[in-house]
Amino acid sequence: MKRIILIIIVFTGTSLSAQKVIDSLTYENTQDIKFFKKIKNRALVKKYTTINNNVIKVGDTVILGTPTSQELNSRMLSGLYGEKVKFGYAKTRSTTIKTYEFIKMGRPAGFGSIMNALVGEDEIMASNSLKNTKAIVKEIKAYHRGSKKKPLFLVMILGEINGRAFGLNKYLSVMDTELAIESSEILLKNRKMTREEAILELKEAKTLLDLEMITLKKFQELKKKLRPIIMKQ
Repeated sequence: MKRIILIIIVFTGTSLSAQKVIDSLTYENTQDIKFFKKIKNRALVKKYTTINNNVIKVGDTVILGTPTSQELNSRMLSGLYGEKVKFGYAKTRSTTIKTYEFIKMGRPAGFGSIMNALVGEDEIMASNSLKNTKAIVKEIKAYHRGSKKKPLFLVMILGEINGRAFGLNKYLSVMDTELAIESSEILLKNRKMTREEAILELKEAKTLLDLEMITLKKFQELKKKLRPIIMKQ
């Protein structure tokens, strides 16, 4: 028995020591075949920079934003007519529940589980009840979208800020960190505005200017502030 335990400890220690740690990873790295073909699945990442230059690190506090998906739940309701059981009826009631597209309950069980989650299969996704919940980034891991010749995506493990569980689950898994951040399912403290968001805000300000709800000076100030974001290529 002692020998078996020793073998398990040695194997575990070897696996952990062989697991590569990446200090800093960018979106460009995840798409660069010269870079990502050298990376093994489950490589630990300390810091990640998204396509819009938002930065997320292990130990950061994030907030769960608004779910971008929904599930349809159906249940059968049955009843009986009259005092005696002569005949009955059944009715199906369907309800729609908002769920997160990229955030699931619990840790990812394995690579197959991760790939299933990306196509929406066999995973319990977090519900709207967790909206505005604060969480701590416990781990960030890199995975290939298939073989090592495929680009990387990042899975982020979140723990509750007070060390307790999210209901029955100790952790949440963000199955695609890039998309979760850019879709605002995960909110960062210093998230940068996207080009599309800047254009929308400027259009809304122009409408308010035309309605004489804001001054020309205020509009010009906002235009100057948003110009670098809108004009970036």
